[in-house]
Amino acid sequence: MESNDRPMKKIKKRAAKGPNQRLRQRTAILIILILVFGFGSAIARLSYLTLVQGSSLQESAVDQQLKDTTISAKRGTIYDSKGKVLAESASVWQVAMAPTYLKTDEQRKAVAEGLSKILDLDYDNVYEKTKQNSYYVVVKRKIEADAREKILEFIEEIDKKYGCGSVIQLLDDYKRYYPHDDLASCVLGFTGSDDQGLEGIEYQYDEYLSGTPGRIVTAKNARGTDMPFQYEQNIESEDGNNIYLTIDETIQSICEKYMKQGLIDNGVLNRGVCIAMDVNTGAVLAMVTVDGYNLNDPYTLPKETQKKINSLAKNKQSAAESEELSAMWRNKAITDTYMPGSVFKMCTASMAIEEGVVNDKSTFYCTGSIKVADAAPIHCHDTAGHGSQTFVEAICNSCNPAFIKIGQLVGLNKFCQYYQGFGFADKTGIDLPGEAEDSFWAEGTMNEVDFAVASFGQNFSITPIQMITACSSVANGGYLLKPYVVSKITDADGNVIKNVEKTVKRQVISKQTSDKMNEILAYNTATAGATAGYVAGYKVAGKTGTSEKTGVKPISGFEKDYISSFCGYAPADDPQIAMLVFFDTPSGGSYYGSQVSAPVFINIMTEVLPYLEIKTEYTDSELEYVDVSAGNYVGLSVNDAQSAAQQDGFTVTVKGDGDKVVSQIPPASSKIPNGGNVVLYTDNNSKSETTTVPNLIGYSVSDVNTVASAYGLNASFIGAAGSNVVSASQDIAEGTSVSPGTVITVTFTSSATLND
Repeated sequence: MESNDRPMKKIKKRAAKGPNQRLRQRTAILIILILVFGFGSAIARLSYLTLVQGSSLQESAVDQQLKDTTISAKRGTIYDSKGKVLAESASVWQVAMAPTYLKTDEQRKAVAEGLSKILDLDYDNVYEKTKQNSYYVVVKRKIEADAREKILEFIEEIDKKYGCGSVIQLLDDYKRYYPHDDLASCVLGFTGSDDQGLEGIEYQYDEYLSGTPGRIVTAKNARGTDMPFQYEQNIESEDGNNIYLTIDETIQSICEKYMKQGLIDNGVLNRGVCIAMDVNTGAVLAMVTVDGYNLNDPYTLPKETQKKINSLAKNKQSAAESEELSAMWRNKAITDTYMPGSVFKMCTASMAIEEGVVNDKSTFYCTGSIKVADAAPIHCHDTAGHGSQTFVEAICNSCNPAFIKIGQLVGLNKFCQYYQGFGFADKTGIDLPGEAEDSFWAEGTMNEVDFAVASFGQNFSITPIQMITACSSVANGGYLLKPYVVSKITDADGNVIKNVEKTVKRQVISKQTSDKMNEILAYNTATAGATAGYVAGYKVAGKTGTSEKTGVKPISGFEKDYISSFCGYAPADDPQIAMLVFFDTPSGGSYYGSQVSAPVFINIMTEVLPYLEIKTEYTDSELEYVDVSAGNYVGLSVNDAQSAAQQDGFTVTVKGDGDKVVSQIPPASSKIPNGGNVVLYTDNNSKSETTTVPNLIGYSVSDVNTVASAYGLNASFIGAAGSNVVSASQDIAEGTSVSPGTVITVTFTSSATLND
């Protein structure tokens, strides 16, 4: 029995232990698996968060703990070539508050009421800001000095009454300011509310001008509330760089003055352009698009334009306003193309001389028209024809049939090569935004008739900046230069970080050809007078242009719409400055470049050339009308004053019963015609006498002198001289009361018309 019981006990013992052991093993395995997968997942997740999302999570943590507020950088100043300020950032202020310090509703209402009243803000909006649990809330940016003073007074007042003045803070800020309002508006451009450049230089050089903004880093507590000001860290902003332009404020002002008057005198419907360039460097001395706009108020359209927009349906007004604003801001000198017309003939003539296909003895016969291929005859402006004419005479006559023949002598392929050589096929690369491309025939598509009209500047379009650049190359020895408007960039401490110098792209024509063209175009001006840009005392080279606007419905009142232009330079024997003047769609009494643009060119150059200290060379006939400076006769006895004035070449009128001269008209150092009248006043009572300005328009030079003298006035002459001239305008209007001896500036133009 015993022997049988032992095995049974062992079997029972194994049977009792087997299931428990297996259960424990399974449990252990399960626990191991749970630990492996659990910790593995946690490690994998931790690795993912650390390695993959670490940077973004760190940023989120910082964002939760810190608040970052930008401090505006002071934008760099824009200067003209002489260092005069054209754009600057003036100091303004930002109003901020810490509403978490406001403990009562009475305090919140008082703060909201005061700030909304001073800053012209909505009370409810400001009141909502006072409820925020924050140490830093911006109330208004860019407030002026007068508002700042009121805020300081309010802080003192509310602190005494409610003990919460420290809630409000004033922080430094900046606002863009243009001291000359609309001067060079289309060149300078303007900035937006965030001080970012939107147009012109402000846009093109925004990276240099904008500077580096600073920061106010504010700590937050566990609730997400900004910590007090003592937990702030200020990172100072870095001022922007300064820009120095090639634009000369004086020359720009002169150009704008006469361009605005030309716009009025000729009823110009689609603005006008004037560009003055240093022919030897490519530096732009002035760039005008009239009428411009007020840089300090760039979103306000002219009243008449806004009136038209307001008359439209409501759903069309917004689009119309945007379109008008874009047109007003556009720099027509570089963004618009036009047909150059006869101005382009200086390029065609240069090609012909350079290729040796013409010389002084070359002749061209004009019958009044010319037939090319099977097209209708192409007419000359002189329908009777010029007859036989030399090459030089053909240029002076601006004869289209002759220039068609000159172009044919050059040849189509060479013509296209020179077209590219003069820079018309490519953008000039000027450092201003929005430069347009030319519109010319694609290679191989130009037919015989196309070539004929292209030879005198018709049926293709270029930009004004391309034309003045090509003109400069004709004048300067044949070198095509890259035009530019920025001369240098300096940092806030005045250190130069970038200098811009002239860039020669290529030589298009030889110096010999250039010299010959200077001689011919100077002869053109001398013989044609005012119609070709004559300026007394200077050798001026120039060419007029009158181009038809094709493919548009006429709006000027003429049979067709035109662009009237004049392009020239001076002195012709040593060119320094070139200038293009053009008006788009004149609707006045004439549309010819000789009558519309040449007088404006003359007026501008009459002031600009002396300003540039270019030496004068007067002919004997010109000396008769040259202005001289009046001496200072105040304080002298009557006899001594009379003698001194007469020795200076003036006639004298004495007013009053005193023994000494107490004042004079014109004042000392003012310009007065040689032989003009100086009025000497010997007592204060006599100074009250006045005379009325007569009409001086429509007369010859001698007649203007006679009329002005009869009224006791002096007449100063601008523009043409000679027999075929007539007074076109006067700077002091008829009927104005002035003192005897006052100088009236009268502009003369040719009574003959050169039809280009």
